[in-house]
Amino acid sequence: MNGVDVVIVGGRVAGASTALLLARAGLRVMVVERSAVGSDTVSTHALMRTGVLQLSRWGVLPAVVAAGTPAIRSTTFHYGDGGTTKVSLRPSPGVDALYAPRRHVLDRLLVEAAAAAGAQVLHDTAVVGLLRDDGGRVVGVRTAGESGREVPIRARLTIGADGIGSVVAREVDAPYLSRGLASSALLYRYVPSMPSDGYVWGYGDSAAAGLIPTNAGETCVFVSSTPDRMRPLRRHGVEAAFDTLLDAVPTPLAEAVRAGGRPGRVHGWRGVPGHVRQSYGAGWALVGDAGYFKDPITTHGLTDALRDAELLADAVLTSGLDDPRALAPYQLTRDRLSARLVEVTESVCGYDWEPDHIRTLLRQVSASMSDELDHLSARADVMAAVDVAAVKRA
Repeated sequence: MNGVDVVIVGGRVAGASTALLLARAGLRVMVVERSAVGSDTVSTHALMRTGVLQLSRWGVLPAVVAAGTPAIRSTTFHYGDGGTTKVSLRPSPGVDALYAPRRHVLDRLLVEAAAAAGAQVLHDTAVVGLLRDDGGRVVGVRTAGESGREVPIRARLTIGADGIGSVVAREVDAPYLSRGLASSALLYRYVPSMPSDGYVWGYGDSAAAGLIPTNAGETCVFVSSTPDRMRPLRRHGVEAAFDTLLDAVPTPLAEAVRAGGRPGRVHGWRGVPGHVRQSYGAGWALVGDAGYFKDPITTHGLTDALRDAELLADAVLTSGLDDPRALAPYQLTRDRLSARLVEVTESVCGYDWEPDHIRTLLRQVSASMSDELDHLSARADVMAAVDVAAVKRA
């Protein structure tokens, strides 16, 4: 299990996508994921246009559709002053609709695509630390083997795709370039037979809610507010907290939720402020939430993960595996494309907006999404042109 070009810690969306792109280009890739195959995780599910474009370009989107993920062709916004705006999706090459797959669907499909491309994937395997050479460069990972025995995996590049609490980020002491102050606390559940055929967002009295159609005829329904408001509400139970916040958002959205079928159990997210970390160094890189995380209120996390996987893979394949400075363009591009959305998301998750203010913020969200769509739509296909043998020799 030793001697790969790249070992990726974390095999969910960011890690599996990076593995898929690098393995397709011919690199020897190993993915180490601590959870079981097909396990679920906390997620808002919603993919924006850029994320769908990437899945389409990579050939994964047909399997997402075949898994019964509903096509989403409109987004409706409800505001506290009674105003409603509906926006229909304009089809474009590779994007005839938006999709919001369950994570046990999307993660599995991406891992399977990575494995089909030649990546080795280890599930139910925890990374307990990093390997370093005499000069301090990261040269792989240490995994927890059977009977407490550690198993080393050596690699020229170690990528941390292991989320907010990244082991890789902690072990390399990756500094924070910026950290947010505000965050959302969320409650969410899955409701069958919802009368909704698109994304629906509602913004009310210091609370927000959303309807996200997903697999198996269910809709992910979330309600959110500040952690300071959520904590006392939860003392009366999650069902009571869910109902209180649902009553605080515009009536049409609340009525749609209550017109649905028997809801599933409530899940929670306590809220964590966003961050941007230094995401490359001697023998290591970070991708996904490990390197860049923002509040889920703008439902852009999955799209960010897919985008950053592609940006990192491009940097690796065009610049080589051994020079840490070669990955600087990855971080610079990521941060440039993210800056406006990070700023506006911080404002949205403050929950101190009036209806006209939240309308302005949402227009800014839409504008910031256009930046990354333009970048990735115009991007040259470096995967086809790269000399992988040269990358391996570099």
